[in-house]
Amino acid sequence: MTLVPLDIPAGVYRNGTDLDAFGRWRDASLVRWRDGSLRPVGGWRTRSTGAINTVARGSHAWITNNSSSWLAIGAYNQLKVVNQGGTAYTITPVGFSNGLLDAAVLTGYGNSTYGTSYFGTSRPDTGNYSECSTFALDNWGEYLVACSHSDGKLYEWQLNTSAVAAAITNAPTSNLGLIVTEERFLVALGAAGNPRKLQWCDRENNTVWTAAATNEAGDIELQTSGRIMTAVRTRGQTLVLTDLDAHTMRYQGPPYVFGVERVGTACGIISRKAAVDVDTGVLWMGQRGFYGFDGNSVQEIPCEVHDYVFADINPAQVSKTWAVTNSQFGEVWWFYCSNDSTEIDSYVAFDYKENHWMTGELSRSTGVDRGIFKYPLMMTTSGNVIEHEVGLNYDSAAIYAETGPFSIGTGEQLMSVTKLIPDEQTQGDVTATFKTRMHPNDTERSYGPFTMANPTSVRFTGRQARMRIDAARQADWRVGTMRVEAKVRGSR
Repeated sequence: MTLVPLDIPAGVYRNGTDLDAFGRWRDASLVRWRDGSLRPVGGWRTRSTGAINTVARGSHAWITNNSSSWLAIGAYNQLKVVNQGGTAYTITPVGFSNGLLDAAVLTGYGNSTYGTSYFGTSRPDTGNYSECSTFALDNWGEYLVACSHSDGKLYEWQLNTSAVAAAITNAPTSNLGLIVTEERFLVALGAAGNPRKLQWCDRENNTVWTAAATNEAGDIELQTSGRIMTAVRTRGQTLVLTDLDAHTMRYQGPPYVFGVERVGTACGIISRKAAVDVDTGVLWMGQRGFYGFDGNSVQEIPCEVHDYVFADINPAQVSKTWAVTNSQFGEVWWFYCSNDSTEIDSYVAFDYKENHWMTGELSRSTGVDRGIFKYPLMMTTSGNVIEHEVGLNYDSAAIYAETGPFSIGTGEQLMSVTKLIPDEQTQGDVTATFKTRMHPNDTERSYGPFTMANPTSVRFTGRQARMRIDAARQADWRVGTMRVEAKVRGSR
């Protein structure tokens, strides 16, 4: 008998063929790797029911001067705030222009009448694409500032639950978003209908927008062929991302106030909500890859699930893609619509501390990291506020991890496996299933699931096998290096 360790590195690898993921995890959902072991992500629970009656597309948490915590939630047709106790207040501005719940696209698969062009062929890029409406949200001191790119106005809410948000006096209109810099300038992105223009108010005064010798208000136009999508505060500067490239915005003081510099090309962001700032810099999902800005330059992040994610994403609804930091575990999660869905149902996550990737299925439309609130908060598409990384409730979601193939035989020899020696913290919390083949494209046979014992009796034969770990019950389990006991059976 030979004892074969299944020593599988952390993270999901899903590029190329099934055999390219040899000896790696190839599929997973709602699990993470930490300190060498596989485990479930934290569960969730409802914090506030029906906080908004539609799908939220933007959120922001902040604390007021009297230490009250607030969560702002924006949608295509409304703006709401939720207090620390879970009570929601509608603060939709008077005269707010509703946008689009879903993206509208006139190109791509299935466009035009039946019989036009060839089956499976995308239509030419000749139509108009209208994004779903998202909200840019930030705090100006203790006040909330907001801008929906489909409405274009800059609004401020001054904590009065009996009053709605109001348009900021003298601010430009027809904007694409906003950001408050570390120097406390409110910046309009794509200001006044110009998709390349940055315009900022006077320092500490968001009602003064006309430049003069006595103030620091001003504007600048980016030299880019693209349009401004979003901006992120990071390390004493602001990173401005377009759909084509990346620029930094640095405070210089009067008379120019801000200077801009292009720091990356061919790295445009996929949507307005797909970038976050973490300890290592800014990370975002691009049109066909993932990118990071370290404070000086932009680099593409090697992604071990690149092929899978960009083949899985629904190109007609990419504007719904959004990112959130899970700083407790050093992760960034991007949520997106899969090809089979017009609403968020999937995620890809990057562990930037241990440098590996995760994938899975989860429907959340917006959210914020922990800090202002004790737990990360995310929104369901039905409008509920959910606390994450708490408890072990998963609403019957499947929690699993499955490997790519690994060899249990060499050359013409077959290996017959008779025992599994589990390395599992609490035996009985997970099950193992094995799937075998004689050749890469051969018919696959499944054995199990096996409930863990020490050892576990199993019986299967093949040249290559895959292992799937499933959560048998809601528990805080851990799986390390499994081992199988096998013997040479002969050739076939």
